[in-house]
Amino acid sequence: QVQLVESGGGLVQAGGSLRLSCSTSGRTFSNRAMGWFRQAPGKERESVAASSWSGSSMFYADSVRGRFSISRDNAKNTLVLQMNNLKPEDTAVYYCALDQIMLRGGDYTRSARYDYWGQGTQVTVSS
Repeated sequence: QVQLVESGGGLVQAGGSLRLSCSTSGRTFSNRAMGWFRQAPGKERESVAASSWSGSSMFYADSVRGRFSISRDNAKNTLVLQMNNLKPEDTAVYYCALDQIMLRGGDYTRSARYDYWGQGTQVTVSS
């Protein structure tokens, strides 16, 4: 059984930083795309950042580019989202997601391509 577990969320003041981690078990994420998504109250889930299956390409939403950084450690089956210069509009529940199909390209920011999801971690940024 595949499990994704996010950690690292919390309450931070605007301008601060948080580091989210996503650990996986039950299936290695080598050669599989992974992504971070978020959902704020009353809004649809949106892509924040994504890693291609090879890890050679990273993708960011315009709203976070230059502030957030996604990285992956295949040996540890861990995906990280480093969030700097946080803003109140970054407040949301953050989810990591794993594509079950290996070596698949395409649109890494599309939520429908991901088969496994974590339970989410709350990030709250105060002004």
